[in-house]
Amino acid sequence: MSSLPFGQVWVYLAASPLLHLFATLIAFVIASRINRWAGGTPLLHPVILSIAMLIAFLLLTHTDYPTYFAGAQFLHFLLGPATVALAIPLFDQRERVRRLLWPVIAGTLAGVATAVVSAVGISLVMGADHATVLSLAPKSVTSPIAMGIAEKIGGIPSLTAGLVLLTGVIGCIIGPWVLRLTRITDPAIRGFSMGLAAHGFGTAYCFSTYGAIAGAFSGLAMGLSGLVTAFVLPPLVQLFGL
Repeated sequence: MSSLPFGQVWVYLAASPLLHLFATLIAFVIASRINRWAGGTPLLHPVILSIAMLIAFLLLTHTDYPTYFAGAQFLHFLLGPATVALAIPLFDQRERVRRLLWPVIAGTLAGVATAVVSAVGISLVMGADHATVLSLAPKSVTSPIAMGIAEKIGGIPSLTAGLVLLTGVIGCIIGPWVLRLTRITDPAIRGFSMGLAAHGFGTAYCFSTYGAIAGAFSGLAMGLSGLVTAFVLPPLVQLFGL
């Protein structure tokens, strides 16, 4: 039997949506192993490494993003159930959340205000254009919410998605150091702080490093900050004419 040329084989494989789903899973497995070999450092976060490997794969194979997404959209669908599943550990901590209701509300408002004002203020001072400023405003909430907010207020959703990833990585790098420096050991406070500063990245970090209580409060902070930002930011943009 004569062997088929590699080009024909690749055309056949590229037409299958399972190829890009498989490539995404393999990239994350490799990235996770690299992160473990590096001692779990946030500088080599599995998500960032996976993104870099997938970008290289798409460039080498000359694959456009719509083609890739057609195969990997199942993972995108699972993002919703995975986020909703964070309610399970939070339900286990419902009594503690009830006792800390007012500190949680105050912390959420302070965190959202700090994130939005600092991002918008610094970008305006540095002369960023209008679309970039609006793309930066929601960068501290989880990707699906942030992209929806950016689209509604006139930002660039794809740019916001990248900024969200960058925010999460920086939060995971600086956050633990700040918590050690301030000698904060309460898992609820640690988790809530990381959730506000680093959304999904911080929540995953808390579950793996600080435990279930910290992970639950980080998920709570991620959800509340996204909710508050989604309801408050668009009216403020219209009010101040940004």
